Amino acid sequence: MAKHDDVLKNEKKEQIEQAAIVAHQIKSPINTLQTILRTILGGFAGELNERQRTMLQSADGKASEAMDTVKGLLALSDAVGRHGGQAAADLVSALRHGVERYRAAAADKHLEFILQVELEEAWVGTSPAALQETVAAIIENAVKYTPDGGRIVARVADGGEGQVAFSVSDSGIGVHEKEWARLFQPFFRAANAKKLGISGTGLGLAFVHAVITAAQGTVKAAKSDLGGVEVSAAIPRVARPKGADARHPAHGRKAGPRVVVVGGVAAGPKIASRVMRLLPGADVTIIESGRVLSYAGCGLPFYISGKVKDQSLLVSIDEGVVRGPEYFERVKNIRVLQRTEALEIDRQGQRVRVKDLVQGTEQWIPYDKLALATGALPIVPAIPGVGLKNVYTLHGLEHAEGIRAVASHRRAVDVTIVGAGLIGVEMTESLVEAGCRVTLVELQSQILQGFDGEMAEHVRRYFGTRGVRILVSTRVTAFEGDGRVERVVSEHGTWPADMVIMGAGVRPNSGLAKEAGLEVFPNGGIQVDEHMRTSDPNIFAAGDCVQCRDMITGRHFYAPFGGNANRQGRVAADNISGRKSTFPGVLGTAVCKVFDMTVARTGLTERLARELGYDVVTALLPALDRAHFMPNAAPIMIKLIADAKTRKLLGMQAIGYGEVAKRMDVAVTALTGGLTADDVANLDLSYAPSYSNALDNIHTACNIIRDKLDGCLEGISPVEVRRKLNEGGEIVFLDVRTHAEFEDTRLEGCIHIPLPVLRARAAELPRDKEIVVYSQSSLSAYEASIILRAEGFRNVKVLDGGLMMWPYDTVTL
Repeated sequence: MAKHDDVLKNEKKEQIEQAAIVAHQIKSPINTLQTILRTILGGFAGELNERQRTMLQSADGKASEAMDTVKGLLALSDAVGRHGGQAAADLVSALRHGVERYRAAAADKHLEFILQVELEEAWVGTSPAALQETVAAIIENAVKYTPDGGRIVARVADGGEGQVAFSVSDSGIGVHEKEWARLFQPFFRAANAKKLGISGTGLGLAFVHAVITAAQGTVKAAKSDLGGVEVSAAIPRVARPKGADARHPAHGRKAGPRVVVVGGVAAGPKIASRVMRLLPGADVTIIESGRVLSYAGCGLPFYISGKVKDQSLLVSIDEGVVRGPEYFERVKNIRVLQRTEALEIDRQGQRVRVKDLVQGTEQWIPYDKLALATGALPIVPAIPGVGLKNVYTLHGLEHAEGIRAVASHRRAVDVTIVGAGLIGVEMTESLVEAGCRVTLVELQSQILQGFDGEMAEHVRRYFGTRGVRILVSTRVTAFEGDGRVERVVSEHGTWPADMVIMGAGVRPNSGLAKEAGLEVFPNGGIQVDEHMRTSDPNIFAAGDCVQCRDMITGRHFYAPFGGNANRQGRVAADNISGRKSTFPGVLGTAVCKVFDMTVARTGLTERLARELGYDVVTALLPALDRAHFMPNAAPIMIKLIADAKTRKLLGMQAIGYGEVAKRMDVAVTALTGGLTADDVANLDLSYAPSYSNALDNIHTACNIIRDKLDGCLEGISPVEVRRKLNEGGEIVFLDVRTHAEFEDTRLEGCIHIPLPVLRARAAELPRDKEIVVYSQSSLSAYEASIILRAEGFRNVKVLDGGLMMWPYDTVTL
């Protein structure tokens, strides 16, 4: 008879294992199907009528049930395959964990939850994770099948003869006596549960039976004294493992906290992943309202242009694995609630109310630590007609898909981008390469507000060479069209537009934090300390929803960049996990590609530095990015800003066709370390003709600063020259370049004396007027100024940056 029972058990095990193989194969298609359904339900494939929405919601619900079945089969197969071994877990701690896990759900149904624990600890022979899920499955059933206002009693006691007795009783709908034994069979569901339409897979108690049996215990179901069902088990006790803490279900370490992360794009996944690395036993949940997790938002312009061919590349790790819910759950053991919106934070109860955006259902999720990574929202001015079709923002994959579809199918010839910040500027190339005629409209007097005017002007002029029309100091007053945009109306005229992209920037998405009473700045950025902790010690925030501290001035400002979000996410996770990491602040560093040109900045602009009271000194340097004899040498232009009193660097801007990012990263490092121009001028940077000059561009820029501070050079910027001329000042421009250079282009009204003959012809220059000497890059002009000073001229200045960095009109022959 025993042999016959063993045969039946082996057959059942083989059946479950075969079912698990099938489940594993169909898990991915079901997940893909559900993603497609939720994409359609989200309106990304067009508007739905009510009947279509209802049918698709029903299909999504069935897909969810199928996925639950798949997960249940895999868990059951895993449990059946266990043979115990040396694993041990504390049943008392597992029960307390399970009660806390479902306390919020029980409270929503006004259930009375009674916990009777008669032992301080009760170790049994199974893994902590398996025991927690076993207890959770029993409690979940009790909560699910008990009507509102009912009662649940969970108990752990000494069962005698070396066993621990465990039971969960409820006042629920009950089960007929004939079905008690069958409750633990895979896929069995009680008749009354099916009749009432209560969803379920019939695998939860089968999993319970497998785990308890593997621990040499027994489990049964019977009628409860409360009127519902009592599930009870008797499990042999084992010795507490050496070094184990009786208060926690895992031996040798503490069980991790319940961490809820709101936001699943940049900072959120970073927080969740880092917490799981530091605390493998943590219970981590990501809540994300969108349909895509952890995508590379900075790659959207390249997806629109077609340089990134497949959208999946933006949501994949380097090895090509898609960072979807299945990846986070299977690889990182992180629970993901996708297409789920966080509606409310109950700080006192430490829970978050969320809504499934597909099914419309709501639930409370408890937390020990909460992390807000809610990101940013696009700024969309209230312009009449902004709701017309083909008016997009560049925020999220959905709008990127729309822009790409319109541009790639040549349905948009004339495109207007409203806002000439980094977002608008970076998008321009993608659209031009798609064959569009682009108009860039900016309300302010210059593009790229994070740059000084003369540097932004160089970029504006470069756009003109690529056929891009730029309108500054221009306010858009309306969009017009029949159903879809056809025209843009401004204060200065009207022009055609088949597509409009709103690039006016973003603002912090901090509504959830505000409603919870967390402290925020006037612009909406969440206030956090250096540990990324908000005004609530149990709530952290990171990414585009927070305000950043300026590392130079200490002031707070908004810096929504992906790099900041990832660094802040790591710091937040460290502190959630009990470490003491700090985030020192940011410099506002940014870099973007504009056709063949790179545009970058960090730290303070000259304009802002002066407004803040710094005694500013600047250097403008145009130079090749490597040795001039190298065939791939290319020009870059640097503007370096320093404080005259301390000689410390304050900021840098750079544009050009050569290697800009390398110099910008050196400047970032210098600003972070509080280095002076003298420090940076003597940095032992790498040198080879293929990569730089013997004195790198940033070395030379710092030397210009030093020469100015030490009285060896008196320069004047193009902006200052323009200001003096506009105020009626008289300046003598001296051009010391060659005859060929002079005949090609020059400043209006200049005197031309080539450098080699300047000493002999110095008497031709007036001694009672201000002389501004210029050459192509200002190097020859510097030599000329030395000659003139030696000849007794006192009011001589060198035009910073020479003619190469002169941002205004010149005379061209």
